[in-house]
Amino acid sequence: MLLAASSAGCGGAGQYTWYSELPQTEWGSVNGEYVIEIGDTISIHAYEQKDVSATQKVRRDGRLSLPLAGEVMAAGKHPSQLAREIEGRLKEFIVTPRVTVNIESSQPVTITSFGEVSHVGLLTLEAPGQLVQALAQAGGPNDYANRSRIFIMRQFPTFRRIRFTYDAVLHNEGGAATFPLHTGDVLVIE
Repeated sequence: MLLAASSAGCGGAGQYTWYSELPQTEWGSVNGEYVIEIGDTISIHAYEQKDVSATQKVRRDGRLSLPLAGEVMAAGKHPSQLAREIEGRLKEFIVTPRVTVNIESSQPVTITSFGEVSHVGLLTLEAPGQLVQALAQAGGPNDYANRSRIFIMRQFPTFRRIRFTYDAVLHNEGGAATFPLHTGDVLVIE
């Protein structure tokens, strides 16, 4: 019964998902392809469709606004995924759209830390930002921290509260130390 309660994300910590239960697609890039972040400047080129092509910065809400395609969620996606999604939206207006998405410039990964850490506030990590880097920059858990209740709150592509233990990160169990962070993530130690 205890196992069922912990795997369902119940208990005193509220709703959460253990990092080890996340699908690999949510860990970032299995094949090494870049993941689009908030603040990145990307160019979208629709072959032979200059009016649909654009270069834009990904907004704080993770979206872009494109002619004909409308509002598109870009943050958390690979450039190739975003290109296929835009092609799908353009098929209503263009017979056979061919879209390429390129990263023009990227920003460092910026997250927020709070709770029982030594340094509360904004953390700037060199890409690719990893959980172990964020914990080190935040000064690690303080004396009042519960080392089994470390969470990453992620907004994109959907809201998730992802749980870790300090020992799992310290020993890189299941890749916990190298768990990829994204701009906008929040590190919380209870």
